Amino acid sequence: MADQDTGYVQALAGELCTRHTALITTAENDLALLRGRIAIVATFIHNPAYDDTARRALAQALGLPEPTSRP
Repeated sequence: MADQDTGYVQALAGELCTRHTALITTAENDLALLRGRIAIVATFIHNPAYDDTARRALAQALGLPEPTSRP
């Protein structure tokens, strides 16, 4: 099957890199932005200075690990 052929996938990836560099650059920039936002949210979730209920609810809603309990 073509979608499982490593050579076929590598050829498509090479063609994409050659013909659509702006698309790849945009996708990489968007991914970096998303990772940055997730890092900000994770920092909030694990900061005990904020309300525990809100942090737990946000973690659950986003499917992220919940904050650890306060000692």
